[in-house]
Amino acid sequence: MVALTRDALIALRSVLFRDAGGNAAAYLQEAGYAGGGALYQAFADWNASRGSAVPENMAAPEFERHAAEFFQELGWGAIRVGTLHDSVLTVDSGDWAESDPESAMQFPGCYLSAGMLADFFGRLAGAPMAVMEVECRSMGSHQCRFLLGSSETLQHVYDGMTQGASYDVALQQMA
Repeated sequence: MVALTRDALIALRSVLFRDAGGNAAAYLQEAGYAGGGALYQAFADWNASRGSAVPENMAAPEFERHAAEFFQELGWGAIRVGTLHDSVLTVDSGDWAESDPESAMQFPGCYLSAGMLADFFGRLAGAPMAVMEVECRSMGSHQCRFLLGSSETLQHVYDGMTQGASYDVALQQMA
């Protein structure tokens, strides 16, 4: 693991969007995904050093507590892990490190995080996970909210959102 300051991460993201345009999102997501394995191993080691169960064997409340403490200690921000409509996991943060409230982006912009969380939670689930950020402090939201689920579920949410539905309504329509 290597520490990177929040300012460096925000500057890197800004430069990529400035110079690479629309490709910046894919570059950041790919880099995040590449780092998910090491992050997961660090989480497993962190839990072991505290005498806790391996992440896959934790009850949901224990996992949520440990994940929140782990991400906070690493400097990513305070998180809350939950579920929405029994279809997706949510990861919410009011101070997520990749977000930049000063950037006034039109769309959610924490692409490195989306890739990283997809790999991290996919390893935990033992199956591929898709991640989509649906609220972002970089576009004026009070929090960053990531939805985690199957690619089919998140494609349904994306399709609903492109037709003007909120992510919440799109998920309700699946039930």
